[in-house]
Amino acid sequence: MAEDKYLTCKDCGVEFLFSASEQEFYAEKGFENEPGRCPDCRRARKQQRGGYGNRREDRVMHDAVCASCGAETTVPFEPTGERPIYCRDCFQARRNDYR
Repeated sequence: MAEDKYLTCKDCGVEFLFSASEQEFYAEKGFENEPGRCPDCRRARKQQRGGYGNRREDRVMHDAVCASCGAETTVPFEPTGERPIYCRDCFQARRNDYR
């Protein structure tokens, strides 16, 4: 059984708790390394990379026409015309065909 331990953040140098339950979570997920940053520095780093600013309501949506059924749809990227765009239903149907 894992025991609580304290680690030192590689960004700010603050000592932080890596709890037994967090260690178990890491083990369940197959993570082999302990966290190198404290929770505050991890949160700040995610914000810098857009980890929290990429919520569905923050996304810019673009209009498109489904290549399969012709329905109007929206997608979270700008279509270039190089690849087909599918509505949610057609995308799911195609995805299930490959499983």
